[in-house]
Amino acid sequence: MKNKFTVLLFCLAILNNISIAASEKLQLSYTVSMEQPNTHYFHVVFRCEGLKGESQDFKIPAWTPGYYKIMDFAKNVLNFRAEDGEGKAMKWEKTAKNIWRVYHSKTGKTVISYDVYAFRQSVADSYLDDSRAYISPTGVFMHVAGQLQNSLSVTIKPHKNFSKISTGLDRVRSMPNTFSAKDFDVLYDCPIFIGNQEIISFDIQGIPHTAAIFEPGNFDREKFVSTMKKMIESAVAVVGEIPYRHYTFIMMGEGQGGLEHLNSMAVFSKVPNFEDKQDYSRWLSFIAHEYFHLYNVKAIRPVALGPFDYDKENYTDILWFSEGGTVYYEYLILNRAGLMSRNEVLEHLKNSIVNYEKIPGRLFQSATDSSFDIWLNFLNWGGTANNTTISYYDKGCALTMLLDLKIRFESKNKKSLDDVMKILYQKFYKEQNRGFTDKEFRQVCEDVAGRPLNELFDEYISTVKEIDYKKYFAYAGLNIDSETNETAGAFLGATADDQSGKLIIQQIEWNSPAQQSGLSIQDEIVVIDGNRANLRSLNETLKSKKAGEKIQVQISRRNKISSFEVTLGKKTERTFDIKPMENPTKLQSEILQTWLKE
Repeated sequence: MKNKFTVLLFCLAILNNISIAASEKLQLSYTVSMEQPNTHYFHVVFRCEGLKGESQDFKIPAWTPGYYKIMDFAKNVLNFRAEDGEGKAMKWEKTAKNIWRVYHSKTGKTVISYDVYAFRQSVADSYLDDSRAYISPTGVFMHVAGQLQNSLSVTIKPHKNFSKISTGLDRVRSMPNTFSAKDFDVLYDCPIFIGNQEIISFDIQGIPHTAAIFEPGNFDREKFVSTMKKMIESAVAVVGEIPYRHYTFIMMGEGQGGLEHLNSMAVFSKVPNFEDKQDYSRWLSFIAHEYFHLYNVKAIRPVALGPFDYDKENYTDILWFSEGGTVYYEYLILNRAGLMSRNEVLEHLKNSIVNYEKIPGRLFQSATDSSFDIWLNFLNWGGTANNTTISYYDKGCALTMLLDLKIRFESKNKKSLDDVMKILYQKFYKEQNRGFTDKEFRQVCEDVAGRPLNELFDEYISTVKEIDYKKYFAYAGLNIDSETNETAGAFLGATADDQSGKLIIQQIEWNSPAQQSGLSIQDEIVVIDGNRANLRSLNETLKSKKAGEKIQVQISRRNKISSFEVTLGKKTERTFDIKPMENPTKLQSEILQTWLKE
């Protein structure tokens, strides 16, 4: 009896603590207005009720997930103010570049307000003008330090000329233009588009999908919906489950870039005229890539990719799979949906291999190093980047393909990479609500393959060892031409562009004749072999020469003329053309048939 009474008291204590914790939960709400779009400033009011303590730190993130670069969004914040529940000004100070410390409120209510400058067209930056508004949440919504798990609401006050709001956030039905999020990870994962976009809606498995298209132009709406359904159904089939209650495609017209979210995407994309097959295929791949990220990155993810530290870099070695693997899956998804042929997929895979193999960076940076160092190299395409770095999109796509083919071969075509995806999704995302470690990822791959995968993980993925493509393509009864062939002409190793009538060197390849002779990026090539230099004369000179021959190059560097003698090298290429074997085995034929539809 005594034991039962003790247990009862214990249970009541727990319930009481839960009740107290629930009552102490903060009430957080935002209002965002945009009364003068021509100024490009959003006005944000953040109301907090239930805060306790001598001070509270209000923080704005330094980056946005999926865009691996420190953005320092605090630089766009202006006119920060703090008031208590009675409208009295509260003392505050900045304690770091992205932290505003507000001191004690006797009323328990704190209202902060600030403006955010928004005039950069990027999926990671907010934008406001008289045509539309785009809110990238990490750059607009501050949070209370230590309260990322608190629920919140957002009310949008559109400019009078804007009529529609599109977002992945859940609507609060009882309040106009108001949305809710169960925590800040959800808020920061849901961009908001406000304007007069066209809305196209359709359902898949009873789940609503919305495409919000800015300045849509002329395209076949019925074919658009039909194509989107095929793509989505093919992607969903990989793991067999839709992890969201609704999905929003935000398509912001011409531009570059896309960013994935768990139940939405934001892309700069103009829906193409479907009669242009090449443009149509390129667009489909782009949309399929961002959509499949809801599985591979948002749900199936390395441990570093959520929950996030929004103040600093979040490092992982596996972006080659999270990003490059998604490139690979965009082609598989479209092929399975009947939207891309086998030959088209093989051509895309070939291009990924060529893009990786043709740059000297492959000699210096592994796929894991590229993943980890993306915070240093994100969007760094100039200067010496090709000499020292690789794209984890390109090598990651190739490595993921090798991994899939290896699993199919070792399992006698009974398993594939899809089985790895299903296990990662179910075990870590659904059951444990977390990402996986490097070790766990490898273990799942090896368990599915039924054997160790040392060559892939210990060499091709984590080192710069040259890849034996022939062995892996042979698993599917395919030949790949990876031989190095000498071609006509000579090799200089300098890439130059015509800039306002001047021939300027943009890149110089590592250990090339141009580098060895003393040429430098930013040199202006003035004369080649006594003739005035331009892009055409440079190309014609190299075509007419042979390896070992010399050319005289006169350049201007810091307004000083210098001359260099360059001994040209061999011009070589590797095509990596992929073709079927003449007499594949039964297993090879089966793997090819189940891997890629004709």
